[in-house]
Amino acid sequence: MHAILHDHPLDSLNTFRIPARARHYLRVEGAEQLAALRADPALAALPRLVLGGGSNMLFTRDVEGVVLHMTGLGKEALGEQDGRILVRAQAGENWHAFVQWTLAQGLGGLENLSLIPGTVGAAPIQNVGAYGTETRDVFHCLTAFDMASGEVRTLDAAACRFAYRDSVFKHAEGRELVVLDVTFTLPAAWSPNLRYAELARAVEEAGLAAPTPQEVGRTVAAIRRRKLPDPLEIGNAGSFFKNPVVSQEHCARLLAEFPNLVHHAQADGSEKLAAGWLIDQCGWKGRSLGRAGVYPKQALVLVNLGGATGDEVVRLARAIQADVKARYGVELEPEPVFI
Repeated sequence: MHAILHDHPLDSLNTFRIPARARHYLRVEGAEQLAALRADPALAALPRLVLGGGSNMLFTRDVEGVVLHMTGLGKEALGEQDGRILVRAQAGENWHAFVQWTLAQGLGGLENLSLIPGTVGAAPIQNVGAYGTETRDVFHCLTAFDMASGEVRTLDAAACRFAYRDSVFKHAEGRELVVLDVTFTLPAAWSPNLRYAELARAVEEAGLAAPTPQEVGRTVAAIRRRKLPDPLEIGNAGSFFKNPVVSQEHCARLLAEFPNLVHHAQADGSEKLAAGWLIDQCGWKGRSLGRAGVYPKQALVLVNLGGATGDEVVRLARAIQADVKARYGVELEPEPVFI
């Protein structure tokens, strides 16, 4: 087992660049380290926080227990099965680098998820999605270490209970599971997913009549770079709020008062609203509270303007939530986990 480090700084391990420290910190490359941790009564009794790329966390305090930093690397193509191509990556692999690797192999399917920050192991936990594709659309199975039983388990899509920005891992029954690797299923016969209007428009404007997976990936990355700040330059966690889902009736009432409301009909008859639009309409784009602000190019992104604390980001988020609730009667739910 790697040596446990004490009073370890986490500033560079979260994309908000929020200062925080871990009372205990352990690099985890595989099941062996987790089994050794579990076998040590003193360490096993400590609260645990599993950390990947830190792109979906907001630290508001130091971490009193042990931070398990998933750093296992490795990726491989597993071959074809039922007209699909399986590829596997270890939990610590950088997500965008993994997407780029699949495209370099001539494999399409993950290109709409280009440039999402974070690691492979975090993708199924959050069911990350962008531009008309979610993790569950390309998911085959994953391997996880069960800290409760000490077993290594394989979970299929049904066991992961994927929902919008949600999975079993964010609920009590999945909290003891630590993702070790993820296997994705990619189409052998690929066709572009251009259901997302902004992406389809960008592909058309680029003159790509029959785009390749690589070209779609580059287009997605270009859109993201234009709209979203680079975490290496401005601390942020990407989209800070989930797009709220409301009933058809609620949406109809809002449309009667706000005809320009951005909304998307869902398969179950509900309506998904654009959180960024709601925030923008409340006048928050480009505004700040203390050292935390709303990104001028995308109201869905909260940023660290320099030296912000987690509490300052929370205060800004609460103010935005209150304004959106007052004006539209809609509750905005944060995407990042508050620690």
